[in-house]
Amino acid sequence: MINEILEHTTGNMNRSVDALKRDFATLRTGKVTTGIVDNIKVDYYGTMTPLTQVGNVITTDATTISITPWEKTLLGAIEKAIQEANIGVNPNNDGDFIKLFFPPMTSEQRIGIVKQAKGMIEHAKISIRNVRKDGNDQIKKLEKDKDIGEDESKKAQEQIQKITDEHITKIDETFKTKEADILKV
Repeated sequence: MINEILEHTTGNMNRSVDALKRDFATLRTGKVTTGIVDNIKVDYYGTMTPLTQVGNVITTDATTISITPWEKTLLGAIEKAIQEANIGVNPNNDGDFIKLFFPPMTSEQRIGIVKQAKGMIEHAKISIRNVRKDGNDQIKKLEKDKDIGEDESKKAQEQIQKITDEHITKIDETFKTKEADILKV
C-alpha cells in the first residue's frame, strides 16, 4: 500500500517536471525553435488543431521559422492564429508558405523571458508540493485507520520528502540550463 502511494507520488511529480519542460520549449532563446509555435491552434474546418498538425513547421536558420501548410487554403487561418498567439513577430505570407522572422533579442527581452521562466518554475514547484501533500495525506489516513503504524507512517513521509527534494532539484537544474540558453548571446 505504501509502495503504491510512493509510486503514484513519484509519477505525478515526474509529470510536473515534464510539463515544465514542455512549457520551457515555448520560450524563446537566442536561437529560435519550432517549440515556440507548439501551443498555437489553428481553426481547421471548425476544429482547433495544433499548428504542427496542419502543416510542416521547420527552422530554416537561427532566426527564421517556415510553415508550409498541407492545404493552401489554410494560409489565412494559420496567419490569423499566429497573430492572435502574440509570439512577438508578424507572419509573412507569400502565397505558398508563411515565414516568421525573429529579430535578435535585446537584453531586456532576455531578462523578461527569464522572469517568465521563473514564473513557470514556481508553478511547477507548487504542483510538486501539492503532490507531496496528497501523498502525505494518504499516508496519514492509513495511520489513522490503523493500517500502518506510526513508525511506518513517519518513514513513508520521509521518503515522500526525499522524492520531493529530488524533483525540486531537477526543476532548479532545468531552470539553470534554460536560463543559460536564454541569456547566451
